[in-house]
Amino acid sequence: MLSFLLSFLLALLPAKAPAAGSLEPCKIYGSVYLETDPARRPYCFGTVYVEPQEAFADLIVFKETNKLFADKVGLWADAPARDFADYVLFVTPDRSKADFSIHYTTVRSFAGCKQ
Repeated sequence: MLSFLLSFLLALLPAKAPAAGSLEPCKIYGSVYLETDPARRPYCFGTVYVEPQEAFADLIVFKETNKLFADKVGLWADAPARDFADYVLFVTPDRSKADFSIHYTTVRSFAGCKQ
C-alpha cells in the first residue's frame, strides 16, 4: 500500500530538465523540439543558438523527415510537440546566452559534431 502511494505521488511531480551544462551537444539525435517561448525555458534541456555560418557552429544538423532515420549525432527530426520529443531545446537569438550553437546543412553526410 505504501509503495503504491509513493508511486502515485512521484507520478504527480513535474518532470525536470537536466541541470544546466549537463547536456552534451555531441550526443543529441532523434526527435528534437525547438522552444521559442521564454516562459518555458526552465523546462528545456539546454539553450541553443542557430548559427548562420557553419564555421562557427558546435554541431552541424541535418533535418530528417522521419524519426527512424535520426539515429546518429546531428541527425534531427522535428517533433510535432514538446511531449513527443527526445530533446527540448530553447532557441535564443543571443549567442552569448547559448550552451552551444548549431548550423543546419542540406547534406546528410556533413551532419555531426565539430568538437
